[in-house]
Amino acid sequence: MSRTTRKPTLLRGIGVALGLSLGGAALLAALPALVGASAALRIVIAVLGLAYVLYVLADSAERTGRMTTAAASAGVAIAAWITHPPLGVYVLLYVALISIVRALYRYSSMLSALADLALTALATAFAVWAAARTGSAWLALWCFFLVQAFHVWLPETLGRRVPRNARGGDDFERARRAAEAALRRLAETR
Repeated sequence: MSRTTRKPTLLRGIGVALGLSLGGAALLAALPALVGASAALRIVIAVLGLAYVLYVLADSAERTGRMTTAAASAGVAIAAWITHPPLGVYVLLYVALISIVRALYRYSSMLSALADLALTALATAFAVWAAARTGSAWLALWCFFLVQAFHVWLPETLGRRVPRNARGGDDFERARRAAEAALRRLAETR
């Protein structure tokens, strides 16, 4: 069975934004009766943050390090729960986690990663604005994740492009050819 890679799309990002914002709002409506308002808010932030990290990992063509990244993200969530930082720091921790994971799995240049960080900061600002103006958790979550969906418009590489060599291969191909030539020379000497 062949595995095909999907390129992230705006429509899929909007669908994820809708699903996460509706799910988060529903959890925020149900959990306070069980665990209290403060704990419910922290649980929802953790669940949504980790769910978005899993979405980024699933939507990425990069296959290496997924389990390590997921485990590290869970470790960050556990550490944040145990240390119980102020709510603003707690939120920014998950916002940074999302931005770092997406930068690692989506972009190949520092400028693209910085552009993504700016997009994430904009998403956070819109979410805070929506929460302050409306008091609606759903609208705040919707604004945050909707702006996040636009990361697909950021190019993987910004800035100077590195041209391929004259033969059209890349560094891996040159290394492979050099290794094959070395093996042929070694076989000829025996």
